[in-house]
Formats: sequence, structure tokens, C-alpha cells
Amino acid sequence: MRYTILISIFLFAILSGCNKDKFNTTPSLKFTSVNTTELRAGQLIQFTLTFTDAEGDLGDSVFVQKLVPNCEQSGFAKQLYALPSFPTSKDQQGDLVITFGYNASPYTDVKAPRCSQNDTAVFRFALRDKANHVSDTISSPPIIIYN
Repeated sequence: MRYTILISIFLFAILSGCNKDKFNTTPSLKFTSVNTTELRAGQLIQFTLTFTDAEGDLGDSVFVQKLVPNCEQSGFAKQLYALPSFPTSKDQQGDLVITFGYNASPYTDVKAPRCSQNDTAVFRFALRDKANHVSDTISSPPIIIYN
């Protein structure tokens, strides 16, 4: 009896450990990198995110929010950033590069600071799949946007 319980616990531990590597129905999103944490007019900022999705049914866009605690007028509510088209498959994973410009056409503008000081902004990202499963929201490190 004692060995049966120990063997059951051991098997449970092994099987639950194996599930960590599997893809989930809900898409996952992880922050990988940003090319700069100080942004000046004319520059681009690129966020690299890694995603996984079990069904490979991602929606057509990423939700992006810019939060500026010291100047709310400089932020923007959630907006959609269009994903490029790519082949889909089960257990899909890949990198997304999201690019914004600061007065740099033709890129989506990050908006200049609207208060009397530089902005310190945090960008938040989330993915939704076609079944309306939403990933966790991830955040960038603080980004200083200069006047």
C-alpha cells in the first residue's frame, strides 16, 4: 500500500512536469526585447515579442496600449497593430516585431509628450485568437520619450 501511494505520487509528478512544454489553447505572449529605451524625434522603436498558440488561430492584430503615468494625455488607449499574414499550423510559435515611429513616416506614431516634461511610457501588449482566447498582458520596460 505504501509503495502504491509513492508510485502514484511519482507518476503524477512526472506527468504534470511533461505538460509544461505543451502549447496551450490560450495564446501566450512573452516580451523578448526592445531596440531602445530612449526615443527621440525621427527614431523608430521596435518591440520583439514571442508567441505560442496550440491551434494556430491567432487573430489579425495585437492589442497595444501606451501608458504614461506622469502625463495621461500622451498615452493611448488600446489600439490594434495589424499582424502580417503568415502560414498557420498547430502548435505555432514565432516572434512578432512591432514597430512604432516618433515623427517617422510611414510608421504608427507613438505621440510626442503632451506635458511640459519628457514622457516615461510603458507599452502593454496582448494577443487574441479567433476563438476569443486572450493572452496574458505583457509590458515593456519604461521608455523615455523626449520632447
